[in-house]
Amino acid sequence: MVSTLTRYIAALIMLQTLFYKFTAQPESVFIFTEVGMEPWGRYLIGSFELVASVLLLWTEFSYIGAILGFGLMLGALFFHAVVLGVVVQNDGGWLFTLAIVTLLCCAYQLYIQINQVLHVYNRVMPKMLHV
Repeated sequence: MVSTLTRYIAALIMLQTLFYKFTAQPESVFIFTEVGMEPWGRYLIGSFELVASVLLLWTEFSYIGAILGFGLMLGALFFHAVVLGVVVQNDGGWLFTLAIVTLLCCAYQLYIQINQVLHVYNRVMPKMLHV
């Protein structure tokens, strides 16, 4: 039950931000301009968030969505810490909070699905190291 809830929360948070990114809403344009990634970064990050959300909702591949979502939220929190600050355009820290909640939900998914993550890691890494 908790596993399903955390997958849905992370996916829902990322999905609801897509409207802002893909329709060039002023808040989203401001954020990506501030971090020097407007407009290409807005579309790229939005696309990755869409993929992560779909994978989180697809039970069989939710660990891959969690890995992607975790990485995306680390990036978001990095830019909040270094460039944007906790409060962005008087949002009261709402975007920062959503990034933390999503990060924690993805981290929980990775924790409970560590066997799948390690299995993929052990299959992929030796091939990458012997290229």
